[in-house]
Amino acid sequence: MPDEPFVLAVAGPGGPRIAALNEAAEVLGLAVGDSLTDARAKVGFLQVRDADPSADDAALRRLTLWATRYTPTASPWNEADGADGFFLDVEGASHLFGGEEALLADLAARLEKNFHLSARLTVAATPGAAWALSRFHASRAFVLPSGQEAAALAPLPIAALRLASETRATLRRLGFKTVGALLDKPRAPFAARFPAELLRRIDQALGRIDEPLTPVVAPPVYHSLRYLPEPIFTHEAIIAHANRLMRTLTHVLERDDVGARGLRLSLYNIDGAGEAIDIALTLPTRSVEHVTRLVALKLEALAASYDAGFGFEAIGLAVTAAEPIPARQMEFTTAGEGGDRTERCAALIDALRQRLGPASVRRFEAVASHLPERAEILAPIDGAAPAAPPPDTDEQNPRPLLLLPRAEPAEDVMALIPDGPPRRFSWRGVTYEITGAQGPERIGAEWWRHREHQQSAHSRASGNPGNPEASERRHALTRDYYLVEDSVGRRFWLYREGLFSRETAAARWFVHGLFA
Repeated sequence: MPDEPFVLAVAGPGGPRIAALNEAAEVLGLAVGDSLTDARAKVGFLQVRDADPSADDAALRRLTLWATRYTPTASPWNEADGADGFFLDVEGASHLFGGEEALLADLAARLEKNFHLSARLTVAATPGAAWALSRFHASRAFVLPSGQEAAALAPLPIAALRLASETRATLRRLGFKTVGALLDKPRAPFAARFPAELLRRIDQALGRIDEPLTPVVAPPVYHSLRYLPEPIFTHEAIIAHANRLMRTLTHVLERDDVGARGLRLSLYNIDGAGEAIDIALTLPTRSVEHVTRLVALKLEALAASYDAGFGFEAIGLAVTAAEPIPARQMEFTTAGEGGDRTERCAALIDALRQRLGPASVRRFEAVASHLPERAEILAPIDGAAPAAPPPDTDEQNPRPLLLLPRAEPAEDVMALIPDGPPRRFSWRGVTYEITGAQGPERIGAEWWRHREHQQSAHSRASGNPGNPEASERRHALTRDYYLVEDSVGRRFWLYREGLFSRETAAARWFVHGLFA
């Protein structure tokens, strides 16, 4: 029942205490910090619920994200500031709403309409002054001209300085009731008797020292926002507006010779909810068409996870990461040159990441090993953009298009001489007749790994068939690789394990890869 007194309680010294209360409870004389037992004795009927700080933090964060419709830099208040509001850095953004007074009026109306929140709002040159006036000024919406911070703060109670409760209690015992009473006194006695917090809060409120804010999201490098005359619902409308926003950003990116490596598309719902869609790019870009295509793919992938509700009334596109784009002579660049191949490779990676998800797209990275199965690993694409793979120009030692995860044994191998290429082999139940062979390419053992195995083997029982170092013993044998082709044109990459009469008396054959 909203018209009845209602409080949120937290554990405190001497029992539960009031952490928050509604207007009906305030009218009856209750206050934050009162004992819950005393409050019940005073009021009689009292609605009580346990406070949930984590849920409050999550709700405040969502509200702060919603407020980025006014400015990209929004920061929720922390526990020291009461954790019941947020800061907005509206410098350079208020003119979009017709001035600071109009911005406050629009913000207050939307908070009341969308969230049923009655807000107290202040515009000031410093966060400290804005916080103090929003809580203790007579007006619920107030704009303080720059340079008048001291005069505006002087009549306010000392609680307006966001001091610790112990500091406030000591000041009141000494007879200091207003901020103005502190401003007129010498600073040295305060510095000697009180924590550094007292003078720091005064200086922050007056703008003598900076008070850095922590934005709810990283502030964008470039940002463009569009307020829509009518709400939009469809993917097509979102994509069209994102295209226009990217065209606007392109002019600024070209001016600064940079491109976007990270983008955030923000959708502001008419009922107060919001959606943020992050897009990571493999290479910096200023291409409107490329970004528009990625937005379309992202929306398609997220179609089942977000709800347009009553429609989106504002849409923003921000560049969250930007990198320089080196100038290139495009007139003499052919389609086969490396720069164009790199860009086409990056565009393909971007499209796949938006459709499949970032974790689903990986790239091969070289590893310091000449054994084929150890020479590369699959790594996520989260750092520098990979260049397009160079063409395979090693005609003497080509590599297969498909390398098997594990080399598979070949059976019934027939060779004219023990150390010669195979003429016939069976693999996966099929027998292949070889008509041509190229090789061998000899790959020696990684002797340092074999030495490590030998050293560790001394500390283990011998003759154990399940010894985990069994695979290391196999890697200690030399391999002779052959590229072979059968009678119908299928090409395989086989190797013979062990040098005949030197490392083994009966060499084993394995299929390790397939060529196109």
